[in-house]
Amino acid sequence: MKFVNVNRRFILKTGAALGVSLAAPMHFIRGAYADDMSCNVPKGDTVTFGWNVPLTGAYADEGADELKAFQLAVKHLNGEGDGGMLNTMKPSVLKGNGILGKKVAYVHGDSQTKSDAARDGAKRMIERDGAIMISGGSSSGVAVAVQGLCQELGIIFMAGLTHSNDTTGKDKKRYGFRHFFNAYQSGVALAPVIGEAYGKDRKAYHLTADYTWGWTQEESIKNATEALGWETVKAVRTPLGAADFSQYITPVLNSGADVLILNHYGKDMVNSLTQAVQFGLRDKEVNGKKFEIVVPLFSELMAQGAGDAVKGIYGTGNWDWKLDDDATKAFTKSFGTEYGSPPSQAAHTCYVQALLYADACERAGTFYAPAVIKALEGFEFDGMGNGKTLYRADDHQCMKSCVVVKGKENPKDKYDLMEVVKVVPREDLTYDPAIFGGELGPSDPKQC
Repeated sequence: MKFVNVNRRFILKTGAALGVSLAAPMHFIRGAYADDMSCNVPKGDTVTFGWNVPLTGAYADEGADELKAFQLAVKHLNGEGDGGMLNTMKPSVLKGNGILGKKVAYVHGDSQTKSDAARDGAKRMIERDGAIMISGGSSSGVAVAVQGLCQELGIIFMAGLTHSNDTTGKDKKRYGFRHFFNAYQSGVALAPVIGEAYGKDRKAYHLTADYTWGWTQEESIKNATEALGWETVKAVRTPLGAADFSQYITPVLNSGADVLILNHYGKDMVNSLTQAVQFGLRDKEVNGKKFEIVVPLFSELMAQGAGDAVKGIYGTGNWDWKLDDDATKAFTKSFGTEYGSPPSQAAHTCYVQALLYADACERAGTFYAPAVIKALEGFEFDGMGNGKTLYRADDHQCMKSCVVVKGKENPKDKYDLMEVVKVVPREDLTYDPAIFGGELGPSDPKQC
């Protein structure tokens, strides 16, 4: 064996240097070192986003519109088309030339409105396709599942349509961000309006989608309406994706309730509302009052599916294409030109999320996830259709306005089925993030 005589001083110097580098906190490791440690940092001339949307299942209509919005966002980020909200967002460093000198590419998959399928799809996009950010979904069950996966893998999840309080409450994650409003805010926004319209002496019967969104929606609306003086007669859980709600609607007729609250979304809401109207509930008088139906979370796509049944129905929305601000007009014009129809609230929130992530990368000067997270936390912006908006650092929930809507009695066409009866300002919807619990967890980089 041959021994090499190594200078002792050299060993001490290099050993000390190695010790310093190993002890250095992660936030000092930037540039190439940080990028190499981060998951899926792009090496070529493109950066890949993963669109994980429901193209089948109860929320497929929303998923199809989300995918359209994502594709439009990619066009605008790459400098194609009219730029849409790139022209109205402020502050913004986006120039329509990609992100950090790289063109934006994307992959997409069908989440099937199922949590397991959504997790599997997101994992494939991350591990097989190199997706650096995941977005999409129209089910809070899906959002919570994918958000947890993204936290594990160190990939930022810019949630699509998810309304459960849990998404930025007990199940919140450092790598997850939500632009869409939540069930608590729906209750706060809607209760005063229906209290004025229907009075404060009412008896409510709830039909509720049996998963995280339905549970928190039911709780939020019950709390808000009971604070008005309403009584909750009964709350019944229904399976997601049920086509026939007759077995759930029939008991309402003999319950003594004079209001039916449908905590349903997508095709579930279309089916349950249509069948409730067919059962003649809206033609009845109970307790000396006209029987009413309320849909706490409403959308134009659902209104199109339910047709005349939506007339006079109150609900809430994250945004509506008929709002009279420059950002809404710009996005509605771009989407309409591209697809021949106005955008849904699902399309709007997904488009905005894509732009917000891209802008955060540009402001951070890197795709390094912990730095991008830091750029998003506490970021305040305007010109995206909801007025001044704050991406709250405490829970990654956007604090902004929402709308109370009502089905029109005399719509002009199939895209004009809802009217905005009230824009509820951000200050009325702001709450203490501690009320829903949860911990964001660490932002340490992960290796794929």
